[in-house]
Amino acid sequence: MSGKISIVISAYEEEKMIGSVIEGLKKEGYTQIIVVDDASEDKTAQIARSKEVKVIQHDQNRGLGAAIQTGLEEARKQNADIAVTFDADGQHNPKDIKRLIEALDGADLAVGVRDRRKMPLNKRLGNYALDVITHFLGGPLTDSQSGFRALGPNALEKIRIKSDRYSVSSEIMIQAKKKDLKLRTIPIEGIFTEYSKASGTTIASGIRIFFDLLRLKIFL
Repeated sequence: MSGKISIVISAYEEEKMIGSVIEGLKKEGYTQIIVVDDASEDKTAQIARSKEVKVIQHDQNRGLGAAIQTGLEEARKQNADIAVTFDADGQHNPKDIKRLIEALDGADLAVGVRDRRKMPLNKRLGNYALDVITHFLGGPLTDSQSGFRALGPNALEKIRIKSDRYSVSSEIMIQAKKKDLKLRTIPIEGIFTEYSKASGTTIASGIRIFFDLLRLKIFL
């Protein structure tokens, strides 16, 4: 699939990585980059602005879901045909974006699936449990917690996020299935550095996500 591509990065306290993440994206030719800073107290927004990308700052910390909502709304305002959500912690390889977008040929939503065997144990268990819960609540059984997704025009129009927190990842998958969006997955490289291991889904955050999803289920 071809068209105008917006890269959406939700960031909170990511001053150590945000600069190199943006540089990596630009090196691959992606220039329409939206960074949503979720009220970081460090220099995340300042560093992102120095890289000459669109930066939107929340005036208070609202959570991952709210940051992705803001980023997707900006992508729509920019008349993007495709929006790619991309983690700010350096976990994703920008070279994989091309394959992710190619997977949208005949699909509405493409998700990059990580090799669980390479995940730290606490993340592996947390992600597996949330995949099962997401499937139980109506989503597909895949890497539901992957933050690396490409939304084609249909998904960008139909998926409207309600969750403010980490349950957003599962919510997107559940909405996709309920709205009959065609999903494709591709294997991707998950870059698990000591820094990226400290972020993302753990068993504790998985429990919080579970209760968030139960509260959301009635609205999905």
